[in-house]
Amino acid sequence: MPTFTINDCPKHQIEGTEFTTLATPSHGNADVRVWQVEIQPNTPAVPHSLTRTEVFVIQQGAARVTIDNEETEVGSGDVIVVPAGKPFRLKSVGAEALRAIVCFPLEGQAVLPDGVPFTPPWAQ
Repeated sequence: MPTFTINDCPKHQIEGTEFTTLATPSHGNADVRVWQVEIQPNTPAVPHSLTRTEVFVIQQGAARVTIDNEETEVGSGDVIVVPAGKPFRLKSVGAEALRAIVCFPLEGQAVLPDGVPFTPPWAQ
């Protein structure tokens, strides 16, 4: 059984956001992708959609989430379920960083507004 500490996991940083790869095909898992995302306050939200349902479990902080033009605020202990094919944005709000665990099916991909699907490096 593969075990490791979060400090040993690969990290990817993009404009105020850090992604920590936890379980992906390259990190011992062949069925589901799991990573931790930490978004600093005031980091611009990146609009995108998904080819499969994605689930966020909020561990710390607060966020404004927009799914298919419906906006709500979430905080520690909340769960976000993002349906496939719906426009989605997540923005950290408040004084502390937003931290969440994200689960995404192996076959899933992100789709930016240009319509081209891709698999981000933290999910590989």
